[in-house]
Amino acid sequence: MNTYAGQAAVKTGSLQTKILASTFFALVVAACSQIAVYLPISPVPVTMQVLAVLLSGLVLGSRWGAICQAEYLVMGAMGLPVFAGFSGGPAAFADPSGGYLFGFVLGAFLAGWVFEKLQSKTHFAAWAAGVAGIAGIYIVGAPWVGIWIGAASGGSLKSTLHGAWFAGVVPFFGIDLIKAFAASGIALGGRFGCGLAANFRRLF
Repeated sequence: MNTYAGQAAVKTGSLQTKILASTFFALVVAACSQIAVYLPISPVPVTMQVLAVLLSGLVLGSRWGAICQAEYLVMGAMGLPVFAGFSGGPAAFADPSGGYLFGFVLGAFLAGWVFEKLQSKTHFAAWAAGVAGIAGIYIVGAPWVGIWIGAASGGSLKSTLHGAWFAGVVPFFGIDLIKAFAASGIALGGRFGCGLAANFRRLF
């Protein structure tokens, strides 16, 4: 099957190289998590994590993109300060952002999987795959925000659904589409990444 060359390289590379690549992207996600802005309409900050998550899926492929994000979660669960605000530990999964952390695994997988299935290395294909990844992140993350807000408001279904949509999706959707566009450019070695993905592929 003719998939994006970077993903094919990851699949055929040595296990050591795959682990190094996965760890590298996990550290990129950790670094991007520290670029955070809190909005008054949501308890979840806007971070650059989504860009790094999508990039891991586009460059590493579905399987290793997901493994990369699982590795990131393990780092945080062990107490390493890899989450937003240099936080870490199991308690971080219980806060409003906790659902998104788990959503990163699905998001990276979907971004890589869709890119593989499209069998194309165009910017539009990469962007579309990134949008699929964003949907995966929201599918897991937004309901948890809704539950958190609903519990704080008495636990009504209306407040839960309202919170999931207006605090878990609406504040982030526009900027996340831009992140998907940026990730597509970096993954394809375009103007945003100055050939980052191309250089990475040469390691395999």
